[in-house]
Amino acid sequence: MNTGEQYLKAIYLAQRIEDGPAATGTLADMLDVSPASVNEMIGKLEERGLADHEKYKGVTLTDEGIAMAEDALQTYCIIERFLANVLEVEDFRGEARALESVIDDTVAERLDTIIDRRDECPDCFDAEADKCEYLEPIVDAD
Repeated sequence: MNTGEQYLKAIYLAQRIEDGPAATGTLADMLDVSPASVNEMIGKLEERGLADHEKYKGVTLTDEGIAMAEDALQTYCIIERFLANVLEVEDFRGEARALESVIDDTVAERLDTIIDRRDECPDCFDAEADKCEYLEPIVDAD
């Protein structure tokens, strides 16, 4: 299930990849949903003042949408880094995607005290590679 925050994060990353408005087809591919689902959620984000959609051009985030997307991306990075480097979960990306919609701000803040996250987060997230450029998972040698 994709939440509004996951859509905001996807729009934010697609805008960085495409260096402009995010195409709805790109968002459907990124989120593995139908274009109709993307259009429905974009309408909801527009109603909340978080995104602007121009037919045939794509969707862009408002300043408030960008701030929320950066928060969502930062929470994802915290979860991903915690799973990779503290719990040493092999499929840390898949697990982070599953958990990002259910972890609240308090839990994310507490996890953040355990991990070693860079100050430039979430700007260090490589949109095309879909990962933090500095994340080096701890690999169990067994």
